Amino acid sequence: MPARIQEGEQRGWIVPIGGAEARHDRARILKRFVELCGAGDADIVVIPTASRLADTGESYEHVFSDLGAARVTTLDFDTRRDTSEPNRLERLREASGIFFTGGNQLRIATTIGGTPIAKLVRERNARGVPVGGTSAGASILSDHMIVSGKEGGSPTADSVRLAPGLGLTNRCVIDQHFRQRDRLGRLLAALAYNPFAVGIGLDEDTAAFIRPDNVLEVEGSGAVTVVDAGDLQFSSMAQAGEGEPVSMLGLKVHILVAGATFNLDTRRASAGSLAESKGVH
Repeated sequence: MPARIQEGEQRGWIVPIGGAEARHDRARILKRFVELCGAGDADIVVIPTASRLADTGESYEHVFSDLGAARVTTLDFDTRRDTSEPNRLERLREASGIFFTGGNQLRIATTIGGTPIAKLVRERNARGVPVGGTSAGASILSDHMIVSGKEGGSPTADSVRLAPGLGLTNRCVIDQHFRQRDRLGRLLAALAYNPFAVGIGLDEDTAAFIRPDNVLEVEGSGAVTVVDAGDLQFSSMAQAGEGEPVSMLGLKVHILVAGATFNLDTRRASAGSLAESKGVH
């Protein structure tokens, strides 16, 4: 569950990215993340634990530095013992922004989940520090995390596997590389298990900037698919056998592009700046 927000303070932005984000000439998403973290004063910690590649953290250090961040440090965690190391905890307390790279979300969950680092990430976000992540680093941000699943547009009883995430928000369940890897079916299956959450499917090079007031703003070159199961009338998930399709009635689906918004509290979508540019009221 998200950490408690102290009186007089507000939670930091939560920024899940669908993966394969632009990092150089038109790095709109990462540039905006740096700005939220303090722009020229930004002090960002990169956590590449999801990745097996040795240079992942260093790569993002260069990207964020080139985008104007004052200080960028990689904090990798190879074992759960590392997550209790005082120097690492102190470095995280100093940061004005925290970023999780892509890879395998289970590597993050099994290494960091339930540790002092996971608790501190939630606490820092509750104290106003933005936390972002790309691909696997996006999935881990929510309370319920999609671990794996089958490709395809229709949900089946065995099309998704879930696990606990870091729990920065319990309002949504996040999937990434969404349109590119045909993941609508597994997101729908996740919502059949837990209709309370809002499903957020992130295309590549596309992010959901979730404000402290739980309004989601879309940024990037693709789309965000929002699936609202709040008024779900019927689901056959409990009756479906392994591999069988699942019936779901009463879903709402929104396709949002850059400038559009979705309020996770009221569950209302808006075309936002796009509608304004077209003269729509």
